[in-house]
Amino acid sequence: MKQFKHFFLMLIILASVIAAPLTALAASSGPNSTSQGTSAPFANDDALQKVKQQGVLVVGTSAGYPPYEFTTKKNGKTEYIGFEMSLAKQFAKDLGVKLEIKNMDFDSLLVALESHKIDVAIAGINITPERKKSVDFSKPYYKGTKYFLINKKDQAKYKTYTDFKGKTVGTENRAMEYTLIKKNIPNVKEKGLAKWSSLVIALQSHKLDGVLMDSATAQAFATANPDLYAFNSHIKIHTAGVAMAFPKGATSLENAANQTIDQVTKKDLIQKKWLPQAARQMKSTTKHNTVANYWTFFVKGVEYTLLITIISVICGLILGTLFALMRLSNSKILHGIAVAYIEFIRGTPMLVQIMFVYFGIGALIQSLPALLAGIIAVSINSGAYVAEVIRSGIQSLPIGQTEAARSLGMTKHQTFYYVIIPQALKNIWPALGNEFITLLKDSSLVSTIGVTELMYETQLVQADTYKGVLPLFITMMIYFVLTFTLTRLLNHLEKAMNQP
Repeated sequence: MKQFKHFFLMLIILASVIAAPLTALAASSGPNSTSQGTSAPFANDDALQKVKQQGVLVVGTSAGYPPYEFTTKKNGKTEYIGFEMSLAKQFAKDLGVKLEIKNMDFDSLLVALESHKIDVAIAGINITPERKKSVDFSKPYYKGTKYFLINKKDQAKYKTYTDFKGKTVGTENRAMEYTLIKKNIPNVKEKGLAKWSSLVIALQSHKLDGVLMDSATAQAFATANPDLYAFNSHIKIHTAGVAMAFPKGATSLENAANQTIDQVTKKDLIQKKWLPQAARQMKSTTKHNTVANYWTFFVKGVEYTLLITIISVICGLILGTLFALMRLSNSKILHGIAVAYIEFIRGTPMLVQIMFVYFGIGALIQSLPALLAGIIAVSINSGAYVAEVIRSGIQSLPIGQTEAARSLGMTKHQTFYYVIIPQALKNIWPALGNEFITLLKDSSLVSTIGVTELMYETQLVQADTYKGVLPLFITMMIYFVLTFTLTRLLNHLEKAMNQP
C-alpha cells in the first residue's frame, strides 16, 4: 500500500471536510437541542427530570389516523391535529415544556420508545399484554368499538365480520386489529400496511374488501369520502382502552401523564371539546385542501431528497474509493476488512440498514437526528457498491499500461494518478452514474424514520387530502424529471471525458 499513501492522505483530508458539517449537524441536535428524546435508559427513573431539563417533550405519533391524529396545512407548514394531539399539548403544558412531534410509521413507535428516540408514544395505542412486555402504559383515556370501512357499493354484501370469510381485509401493521382479524374471521387474507391512508387507497382501488379500524376513524374516513361506508364489525374486544406508551421504567413521566389524564377525564375534554374540534378540523381540511395547495410540501421534499443524495454521493464515493483500494491491497488485514464490509452491506437491505442506524446506533448516540442517520445509512450502502465499481474499473486495465508508464520513467504515484485513475474513471463512469441515479431514488427509504424527503411529504399530502393516486403521480413525475436531468448531465460529462 505504500504507493497509495499519498492518495489515502488526500482521502482522509477530504473525509474530514465532509465529516465536519455532519458532526456539526449532530451537535446541533445534542443535549441542548429540541431534536432529541431522552438520552439514556431510565435506570434511576429520571425520565421526568430529563424532560424538564431539556424543556421539550418528544412525542412519537403516526399521523393519518383521524380523529386521533392527522395533519393539515397552516401557513405552508404541517400542523398535527386531532384529539390525541390536543392531549399531547395539554400534557406538555402541564409539564411546563415545549411539545415536539415526531411522525413515523406505527410499527416503528415501540422501537423508538425502546431505543429512547421519543419520550412517549401517542397514536391510538391499545393496551395489550404483548405490548406490556416491552413498554409501560398510562391510564386509558379512550375506548371505542371496531368498525369496518368498505366501498359503499358493497354495502349490501357486508353486514358483520362473518361476511368477510375468505376475503381480503386490511389494517395497520402491528395494530390490535391485525390480531382481531386473524382470530375472528375464518380463512381471511389479512393485509397489513404502514399507513391508514395507504389502506384506504388500497380499499378504493379494490385491492382490499374491507379495512378494520377504530369506530371514530372509520366514520371520519367515510365522512370525508362519499364512496366509502363504515359499519360496526360486532367483533368483541377485550382491552383496557387507548393509552400513552412509555419506555420501561419511566414511572415518573408516566405518573405525570396520569395526572393530566385524570384532569382530562374529570372535565370530559375528549368527548365534549377535542373530538368535536377534530371533526370540524377534518371537515374543513377535506373541503379546502386540494393537492394544488400542497405544492410547498413537494418543494420541501425535493430539497431534502437532493440534500440527502448529494451528501451521500460524496461520502459514498469517498468510502467506495477507500475500500476499493483496501480490497486491492496486498495487506491481508485491509483486504479482509474491505471484503467483509462490501459483502455485508451488499447482502442486507438498505431499509434494514437505515432502521438499524437510527434505532440501533441511535440508541447509543441519543443526539443522532433522523436526517443524519439517513445520510449515514445511505452513504454506507452506496460506498459498498461504488467500491466494487471502482475495483472492477482498475482491474479492467491491462498490466501493460502500468509497465509502459514505468518504462517511460514515471514513478508509481505518477502512474497511478496520471495513467490508471483517468482510464479507470472513463471505464466505470456509466456504472457510477447508474449508482448515483439509484441513490437518488433509494433516498425515499429514509421516510420510514421520519425524514421529510419527497416520499414522506407525499404521504402527508395523501393523508391531508384523502387522495391517493394523484400525489403519487406527481411524485413519480418529479422523480422522473430529477433522474432524467441527472442522466443528461452524466451523459454530457461522459462525452467530455471521451474527447481526445
